[in-house]
Formats: sequence, C-alpha cells, structure tokens
Amino acid sequence: MSKVIVFGSLNADLSIECDRIPRASETIQGRKFFITPGGKGGNQAVAAARMGAETLMLGCVGPDAFGRDLVSSLVRFGVSCEDVSVSRHYPTGTAIIMRSDNDKRIIINQGANLRMNFDTVRTTLRGLASKGDVFLTQLECDFETTIESVIFAHGMGLVTVMNASPAAELPDELYASLDILCINEAECEELCGINPTEDPASMRRALDFFAERGVGHTIITLGSKGSATLVDDQVHTVPSFDVTVEDTTGAGDAYLGALVTEFAAERPLEEAMIVASAAGALATTKPGAQKAMPGYHEVIDFLSENGEEITWND
Repeated sequence: MSKVIVFGSLNADLSIECDRIPRASETIQGRKFFITPGGKGGNQAVAAARMGAETLMLGCVGPDAFGRDLVSSLVRFGVSCEDVSVSRHYPTGTAIIMRSDNDKRIIINQGANLRMNFDTVRTTLRGLASKGDVFLTQLECDFETTIESVIFAHGMGLVTVMNASPAAELPDELYASLDILCINEAECEELCGINPTEDPASMRRALDFFAERGVGHTIITLGSKGSATLVDDQVHTVPSFDVTVEDTTGAGDAYLGALVTEFAAERPLEEAMIVASAAGALATTKPGAQKAMPGYHEVIDFLSENGEEITWND
C-alpha cells in the first residue's frame, strides 16, 4: 500500500450542544461541552491511519498546550508527526462548534495553520514522498501554499486529492493538477454556480464543469443522499447508510480518510466510495471528530452487516 501524506489544518475543537442555534445578540444555555483535537487535516489523517494507511502529517501548531495535545493525539492514533512544525509566534488553530440536533455552526481561527510555507512542503515531499503516494489537502491552511503544493505533488507523480473546504475560487491550473476533487453540495454550488441536487441534469452539469477543467474525478457528497461521481461518462451514485446520528462533526473527514486509504490500496473508485460512505456514517454515531473515526475492522463488519461485498486485503 502507498503512503498517505496529509497537508492540512490542526485545530483544537471546542464543542457545545444546544437546543437551537442562538439568534444575533442572544445567550442561551448549552450542555455537553468538550475539547477535542480537530482540524480537517488532522481529522482526515486520523481517519486514514485508523483505516490502516501509513499516514504522515504536514502542518503547523502553536507553542501552547493545544498544540502539544494535538500532536500527542495524532501520534496515539498512529499518524507520523515528524514533519509537523511549531510556530513560535502564532497560537494553535481553534474551532468553536455549536451542535443542535443534526445541525452545526463552526467558527475557525486559523492561527498557526497559516504559517506553513510552500518551500517547507516542497522540501518535505522531496524527502519522503514516492510516486504513487497519495497527497491530500484541504483549504484551511494558507491558500497559495496549498495550491502550489498540490501542483508540485502532481508533478512528482503523487495521487492528488483535494477536499475544497471551505470553498474558495480555485485557479484553472489547480484543477488540471487534481486527480480527485471531493466537495459537498454547498461547496459545489460555491465553486461552479450549480446546485447539484436540483435535478439529475444539474448533477451532470456540475460534474462536467470540473471534468472540463481537467479534474481526474470529482466526487460530490450529498449527506444522507449519498455521493455521486462520473464513471465511464455516466453519473454513478452511491447511497448513504442508515445510522442513528449522534454528531456529524467529523463525518466528511472520515469519508475523505477512508477514500484516500482505498486509493493508496489501488482499489476501484466505485468501491472506494462505498467504503468511504460507511466510514462517514459510522463517524456520526459518536460525538467529537478524531475519536469518532472508525477503525478498519469496524468498517468491514458494518459493510458486511449491510450486505456490501468488498474484497479486503488484511
């Protein structure tokens, strides 16, 4: 299996549950407050490691307790953190999460996540990456550094995967360097102006938009409606799995982590999406982000219980 290299954000998640999202200038009572390690980069790295991939983290934390705890947590989950930097002057990134039923609102302070520069990423990739390794990024770190890093990784022969979240206008040269673009329906509409859930023709137009710009494969996740992509020039949909939802915070990151692990194992796209859907569903059955990421055998058992025939390599 190839390595999974994640360049992304590392945040401390401060999460609280409430009956409803407060209105402007309103204070309401909350409950079930907890602090957990998070950030899309960290979450996706843990998800990949839990699924059995050799996972390496590139990122930056601050010189504070949050940063030390984040790195320690990643290491406990099996993620290599030798290339995580520590900023002397910027605090560790934080995320404030309000949870209400199956809804959530998140505010992020990027902090040290913005301090990772392209020269560092390039030097690191030259030292540890091999052709065929998977390079996974998001958009919570410095934008220009992220774009340059993806283009460079693609030139090295790595399998480039981007979770374009939070959505931002992307340059055409990036699209042409992406093997996989994974976005949800809201991010899709932000990037191309098309709501993919409006009707089947809209889904096709959205997927074509990215294909025409050079993306290898675009996967649009649709929450409880599953996910969709193009296979043999036809829209291919993978349904979601029915579970009792506790917290949706890390679901998308669990999906990405499982997806790139499947790519590292050179499994077909359609199969990778099924496995990723199962991992995403299982992540919603527990509170928090990284601690909710399902393990390899948990996903195997869940798929078997749901009648999915997947060929696994132990």
